[in-house]
Amino acid sequence: RRTECAFFHFLRFKIKLYCLLSKRTVFGEAYNTIATYNLILEQYLQRQDTAKREQLFGLAFRDGASFNCWRGYQAIYKIENDSLFLVDIINCGELRNGKIDKAQSVDKIKSIFGDKFKNEKVFIDWFDGYVNFPLTDKVLRWDGVFYKIFEREKVITISNGLVGKIEDFDNYIDDKKRIDRRDKSKVSNILFKKLKKTKWKNKSDYDCGEKYLVTIDENGSVSKVRMLYTDEEIEKYYEKDEYNFCINKMFNALKDLKFDIIKDKGKPISEEIYIETWIEDNGKIKNWTH
Repeated sequence: RRTECAFFHFLRFKIKLYCLLSKRTVFGEAYNTIATYNLILEQYLQRQDTAKREQLFGLAFRDGASFNCWRGYQAIYKIENDSLFLVDIINCGELRNGKIDKAQSVDKIKSIFGDKFKNEKVFIDWFDGYVNFPLTDKVLRWDGVFYKIFEREKVITISNGLVGKIEDFDNYIDDKKRIDRRDKSKVSNILFKKLKKTKWKNKSDYDCGEKYLVTIDENGSVSKVRMLYTDEEIEKYYEKDEYNFCINKMFNALKDLKFDIIKDKGKPISEEIYIETWIEDNGKIKNWTH
């Protein structure tokens, strides 16, 4: 499946290091390969000449397209002596089939890095950032394409290719006094149940049936409500008094909700929840969220 494998990188650890990181004890091979979602090689390739880059793997790229969306290969990395190395560039699916064409991999690496390829590897001195991989299969958030936040993950801080901190993070704080929001798709229903308790019929006959984005902040509180339109569209299609009435009405109805806190790499994050409402003539609100 092209889409799936096009977004995988793999980080290869020696057994001793892998035991330290994951605390697993059963191994069937000399090396264990762990999936991670960090585009390390792309950071190097994106600095290279465009014409050369497009020819690296015999692929043709559309003008203006993001390079990482079109590659048909996977990169394998290794941490050794507290340093991060690139050890293989393979065709998409090779690892899954259990056989790597090492000669072809070496040719690909040499075509990109030349004499930087030493002792069967390339030191990744260009990379500053994080390498993270899941410690559980539970996915908290997914952008629908690439980025995922797992409930538990290991994060390795890298600076100029050198390993810094290695930390385990729990990205979900389960508080019995707060509202569960592990499943993002259910949060809009929670918001709507609260909105149903509010009277929407008003003397000014304002119609608040609209598309909204509700912000749940880093503390798990509802901090903002806005309509799903640009400022220009709001100014063009809405009277200021009506707009302010609806926004304030929505916010006041939801502001007391307290949700569990979600983190990314151990840091609390905010998120926006989409909700669409319809107000009937009698003031009854309906959930039109899809």
